[in-house]
Amino acid sequence: MSTISIADILELPVQERIRLVELICDSIAALPEAVEISPALKAELETRLAEFEANPEAGYSWDQVKSHLNDGSWRTV
Repeated sequence: MSTISIADILELPVQERIRLVELICDSIAALPEAVEISPALKAELETRLAEFEANPEAGYSWDQVKSHLNDGSWRTV
């Protein structure tokens, strides 16, 4: 494997760095079984999935989330 330094990466134009990140993410997504998930995280994800499946109408739509984020109404003091 060839090595590339952070300095080399920072010399790339932003668009090329974004593309590099996309390629890295795609390479990880291609082998999801290689990503280890802790038992605690797996249990939490299973709990959340079960809650969603029991009541899929609960929560907020994506449009509601964007609206709250844009108007700052979810910010805490």
